[in-house]
Amino acid sequence: MTDADRADPYVAAAEPLRARLVRRIATAGAFDPRWRAAFEAVPRHLFVPVYYRLRPSGGGFTRLSAGSPDPRARARWLAGAYEDTPLVTHIRGSELLSSSSQPSLMAAMLEALEIRQGQTVLEIGTGTGFNAALLAHCLGPEAVTTVDLDRAITDAARAHLGAAGYPSVTVVTGDGSLGWAHRAPYDRIIATCELPSIPPQWLRQCRPDGLVLAPFGGGLIALRVTDSGHAQGRFLRTPAYFVSLRGTGAIAHPAPEAIGPEQRIRTTTTPPQVLDDDLFRFLLTLVAGELETRWAFGGRGAAVTAADGSAARAARDGTVLLAGPRDLWALAEEAYDLWQREGRPQRDRFGMTVDGDHQWTWLDRPEGPNAWEV
Repeated sequence: MTDADRADPYVAAAEPLRARLVRRIATAGAFDPRWRAAFEAVPRHLFVPVYYRLRPSGGGFTRLSAGSPDPRARARWLAGAYEDTPLVTHIRGSELLSSSSQPSLMAAMLEALEIRQGQTVLEIGTGTGFNAALLAHCLGPEAVTTVDLDRAITDAARAHLGAAGYPSVTVVTGDGSLGWAHRAPYDRIIATCELPSIPPQWLRQCRPDGLVLAPFGGGLIALRVTDSGHAQGRFLRTPAYFVSLRGTGAIAHPAPEAIGPEQRIRTTTTPPQVLDDDLFRFLLTLVAGELETRWAFGGRGAAVTAADGSAARAARDGTVLLAGPRDLWALAEEAYDLWQREGRPQRDRFGMTVDGDHQWTWLDRPEGPNAWEV
């Protein structure tokens, strides 16, 4: 038993919960023995002493804490820490700032990094520090650097890593879109926040033949780095939804209901309910750029908005209300025609290329007819 275990009053109660979580992750797909050992060794509950659940009624969050005076509430907190679900850990008002990712998704991402002993990793989006601890268990804490914009988040993560026995992980408070040049170059860069594009600093800080793994458009892109300005790769098949990148690389969106005063009306034969399909939304994001989508009108239609102020509402009767500089629904129609023609392609048929300042996504091949600027 380690010193950290002796200081942890939940170590015995957590052991069977952790074993059950590891079994669930193993049933979700391939599970390299190194990562299985990491998940067996690193206690997730130390990284989520407080987390929040959305109330079923939609009326805000319920707080669960290791410090609750009610033993039943503490038992619910501990059990929830070992469920294969994401956990909201930092909120500001109604805004979600940070979370602990779904463990099975974390395992899939770590597998996809193709890490070897002796390599170094930069993590963008520290969160609770749990992912950094898994990396540290596999590679050694000196090999891991993790960056987050919010000092409250990095301070908490540093404390969690120390409590779990990994105080030597380098935790940086900074703008993740800029990377962390002080410890570059890295063999691997992994992001745990949604990106609007690949920051150029990341490629400059990654060794040739290194790998950048990042959430993009509701998927995970694995980019093999050629040099400081070039990288290319394909998306993993798995869906992935993360809190958006904050800092200089972030973009803002108006609410989907905020249709501007310059309204235009037309009709469509593309069913708005297609936006309920995860694979279609992924393709639409590649075609149209990062969007916010939401069902509206009591389920009778859908709304989409983009960062440039463009917006579209499509009703089930085929009526479309438009605003802003672009016809977003025309892009939805274009994506729908391609989606149907190509047999509703899975994410791993898509890829991304970075060539200096030029970035684009594509279907099947980089030079093919189906390619979209990022």
